[in-house]
Amino acid sequence: MDIFRKIADHRAVREKEAWTGTFAEYIELVRKDPSIARNAHARVYDMIAWHGIYEENGQKKYKFFEQEIFGLDRTLEKLVEEYFHSAARRLDVKKRILLLMGPVSGGKSTLVTMLKRGLERYSRTPEGALYAIKGCPMHEEPLHLIPHDLRPEIERELGIKIEGNLSPLNQMRLRTEYDGRIEDVIVERIFISEDDRVGIGTFSPSDPKSQDISDLTGSIDFSTITEYGSESDPRAYRFDGELNKANRGLMEFQEMLKCDEKFLWHLLSLTQEGNFKAGRFALISADELIVAHTNEAEYKGFIANKKNEALQSRMIVMPVPYNLKVSEEEKIYKKLIEQSDMRHIHIAPHTLRSAAIFSILTRLKETKKQGVDLVKKMKMYDGESVEGFKEADLKEMQNEYLEEGMTGIDPRYVINRIASALIRNDLQCINALDVLRALKDGLDQHPSITKEERERFLNFISVARKEYDELAKKEIQKAFVYSYEESAKTLFNNYLDNIEAYCNWGKIKDPLTGEEMDPDERLMRSIEEQIGISENAKKAFREEILIRMSTYSRKGRRFDYSSHERLREAIEKKLFADLKDIVKITTSTKTPDESQLKKINEVTKRLIDEHNYCPVCANELLRYVGSLLNR
Repeated sequence: MDIFRKIADHRAVREKEAWTGTFAEYIELVRKDPSIARNAHARVYDMIAWHGIYEENGQKKYKFFEQEIFGLDRTLEKLVEEYFHSAARRLDVKKRILLLMGPVSGGKSTLVTMLKRGLERYSRTPEGALYAIKGCPMHEEPLHLIPHDLRPEIERELGIKIEGNLSPLNQMRLRTEYDGRIEDVIVERIFISEDDRVGIGTFSPSDPKSQDISDLTGSIDFSTITEYGSESDPRAYRFDGELNKANRGLMEFQEMLKCDEKFLWHLLSLTQEGNFKAGRFALISADELIVAHTNEAEYKGFIANKKNEALQSRMIVMPVPYNLKVSEEEKIYKKLIEQSDMRHIHIAPHTLRSAAIFSILTRLKETKKQGVDLVKKMKMYDGESVEGFKEADLKEMQNEYLEEGMTGIDPRYVINRIASALIRNDLQCINALDVLRALKDGLDQHPSITKEERERFLNFISVARKEYDELAKKEIQKAFVYSYEESAKTLFNNYLDNIEAYCNWGKIKDPLTGEEMDPDERLMRSIEEQIGISENAKKAFREEILIRMSTYSRKGRRFDYSSHERLREAIEKKLFADLKDIVKITTSTKTPDESQLKKINEVTKRLIDEHNYCPVCANELLRYVGSLLNR
């Protein structure tokens, strides 16, 4: 790769994106595309929508968040539709601070960082272009130049809304540099950039004794007082506070509720009226989306203080809980591992899933719904079908506790424990047992876990281990059967033919001789007994299967062995039961004979080639499942 050619091409693209012209030329741009004049909230919403919005199972999904935020679909829909979309339409929520409230490592900071990076990229596209008065430290909207009494007519003509007053500095520049000729004022295209402090501001609380309000609103430049003669001359003021620089974009308040009160009161007029007080000037207009984040304990302390009622009424509090889906939690771990120096380590299949099962169980609350334990609830939350429960039951459970997901083990704890296990044991491959052991060892060192929680969490590690045991046995089962899917399908179709003949008082034909025979009761019972179907319940179960088949057929859907949860379980258990002795003898023998060794090598090769195991974890899996079957 020619590095300097790439740099030159990049520079050429940036030069091509630049635009400078007069205010008269800018008006023509607005006439062609009124969206140029949208407010900061609309710009954020349009940026999210520009990446794509689609629906899945009645839930809105946003492509913008898909690669970074996992398992928070309901939270994101609420955030985008109830806040960003409403604010983009200039509804009253535009006048509110967005406060993201949730547990540590729940995704609050990631969400804000994504919005900032997204705005930076979007401002470089034709759809996200925005413009400012050239030389203005606050990147002011050029339309502020239009006198207030002319605005209604111009708004109607251009199909836009003009909000805000011209800043003191630009009022003076209009008089001194342009002789009052608005049409001659130079306008330039600007690009939102946190590094260049254009359209993004970030405020972090520090020691209240040393932190000054000028960090937010700018300060007097005392070195220029003698030149300009007065502190009220805007040229003697540095408009370099975070609120100044965030104009036209986004202002992030980190750990907002830890801030001294004097900083927070500045936000009252900014949110309600779109302006703030700085220096010895009239109120300064600012168009910015204010996003703050905090944890639940800080928020409860904040609302308990009656002095904060005015500010509290100007907030939209958006809970950002932990993810509650096992499959999405796995994606979080994969992302964090990709970002670390652990990328070269081989992670055995089901390792991250086992850790995710443990994490999710610590976050879930027991449901009042009869017949649903935490494991069933966890599976339903992850989109798995659980026999006897429907979509309505899932929605009822999701709405049962508003605070569900606000407590539990955070993703970074899991990643830290994985890293600890790798470093301590100097491993090149890590499996589920290594991770569950590391999680268990780490509970003693976790600073915020009570004795009661520790006991509960240890129980969840045992549950995760049991779930892994089942996954491990199924993995070996599939590897021992040369074509597992075909075997399952053949057994399934055979069972269906037999129950259809049984329920219709019919016969089945022998595929080889064509001879008519009675349904094979022995085959049907050998499958049904795997899931505890009694002799008395067999007829009802078989009829239920036929009804399900008929329903699928009417809807034009294909009914296969995985379409019925309990039947799928029965088929898998029957296949494994038939294989159990072979697997047991083959995996547990210390001195395998030639045929056993050949089988072990075949299974190991299949685990590596088809199931993403490495030689180390494939052999460990074989030994582990052998020990399970011998218990």
